Amino acid sequence: MSEALYRKWRPKLWDEVVGQDHIVQTIRNAIRSDRIGHAYLFSGPRGTGKTTTARLLAKAANCLEKDSNKRPCNKCEHCESVNNNRFMDLIEIDAASNTSVDDIRDLREKIGFSPSQGQYKVYIIDEVHMLSTAAFNALLKTLEEPPAHAIFILATTEVHKIPATVLSRCQRHEFRRIPVNTIVSLLKGIVKKEKIKIDDETLTLIARQSTGALRDAISLLDQLASTGEVITLDRAQEVLGTATNQSVIELVGAILVKDAAAGMSCLHQALDSGSDPRQFARQIVEYLRGLMLLQMEKGDLIDVTNEIRLVMSKHAGQFDLSALMDAIRLFNTAANESRLAFQPSLALELAFAQTIQEPKEFSSVEEVNEKPIHRETSQKRELNASEKESIESVFSKKNVESEKKSDVSKVEVDDSFSLDDPQDKQIGDTALSIIKVREAVPEVRTLIRKYRKYTEALLASARSYNLKKGFIVIGFQSPVLKEQFEKGEHLDIIQRAFSHVLGVETKIRAVVINAKDQTDDQIMDFESGGLVSAALDLGGKLVDKE
Repeated sequence: MSEALYRKWRPKLWDEVVGQDHIVQTIRNAIRSDRIGHAYLFSGPRGTGKTTTARLLAKAANCLEKDSNKRPCNKCEHCESVNNNRFMDLIEIDAASNTSVDDIRDLREKIGFSPSQGQYKVYIIDEVHMLSTAAFNALLKTLEEPPAHAIFILATTEVHKIPATVLSRCQRHEFRRIPVNTIVSLLKGIVKKEKIKIDDETLTLIARQSTGALRDAISLLDQLASTGEVITLDRAQEVLGTATNQSVIELVGAILVKDAAAGMSCLHQALDSGSDPRQFARQIVEYLRGLMLLQMEKGDLIDVTNEIRLVMSKHAGQFDLSALMDAIRLFNTAANESRLAFQPSLALELAFAQTIQEPKEFSSVEEVNEKPIHRETSQKRELNASEKESIESVFSKKNVESEKKSDVSKVEVDDSFSLDDPQDKQIGDTALSIIKVREAVPEVRTLIRKYRKYTEALLASARSYNLKKGFIVIGFQSPVLKEQFEKGEHLDIIQRAFSHVLGVETKIRAVVINAKDQTDDQIMDFESGGLVSAALDLGGKLVDKE
């Protein structure tokens, strides 16, 4: 039986470890100065080199080479024994299948015995977060005061599950995901020595699919090499279940021109050809993220071919930043929901439909009276001078100052935005309903976007709207977003926009939803269009059930 490539090409020397220089350098310095710790904790994503580094540390600690700078030498008897899995003083334990306190007690009883071959007995406990609470407690004393001949190396992908008492007894090293270009460089060396015929573009696809895990990348290469053919990009996409770059580009193009038929056709063509819905959503998110980085002048962070970069630059110039951020959120949610949906394509279809949905445009009364509204879908429309002047008048400082000085209960709105004197223009929530407020949100966002994009982006991050004691209460899931919302002029701009669109004076209040420390005034039904909100709008009351 042939050996798997990831095992065959497992690093045997420090110089062969890639992407973890910050950890390798620290451990090598400890070996040179003979300051090896008694307990280490290696944490990080799967396939990034935790177990490999642990084995190298065990090999270096027991290497017979006299020059500490050359350990491990990979030539002495002990190094060869470790490479061939014959070294008796290297004990690897899988915590996932040895979780009980009895397993740890058995380890404690055996740890007192002196090493059989080398200078140290090294215990590598993989997936240590799987140990039970009792097992962790049994391990504590041994970790704190181990025998002089024992070294513990704990490895985990979920460091947050490790008790603080264990963390404090270990030297902790955080492994990072390996960059795409580093993985591609290593794969090139492997395919050259293994005589595998594959092009650079396909290697880049493999590296991206691995999401920073080198072991996964080598395993994918091994899988593709098993076909016994020349590995082309089309063949790799077919085997790995990914969509072509052209499919993603065509879908984004359909989003830009709001072409529902072309977008749906492209989406289902990609899925029917064997693409995984979740992976396709991730590819779309990655592409849209690249557009966002280009808009922020950070194109150096994008690793694509020159041809794709040219197309991305064109698309980035056509997207509004706020709309681009919304699209990223929608498809990122779709990537997470595709796994659970009874219809795998449904989450993608909904994300696409929401992305091309046109928000209700803001119009002045003159525009409404003189001609019907024509929505523009294929390109952005520049504001004319009168529109700019009208929007500026809504948010102008003069209006703010005059309203602060006035004691009248009605908002004085500029004539150009008069709504023909509606009869229900009142202060507070007497003339408003939560339905009206929520229906006004797209128009409010459109108005603010033309005045200040960052303020509109903050409003876009809101997760709920409600009415409470004369306030429009806007809910955020993060205290940081709430704090940003209340800084500077954001609150005042949004308040004036709501007042203008709704035709009544409004007051805005921001709260954090789903927080444990909410007050009674902040706890309310935040579900958009929920039955409780509708009942309250019709005069219902909340009562405590005895």
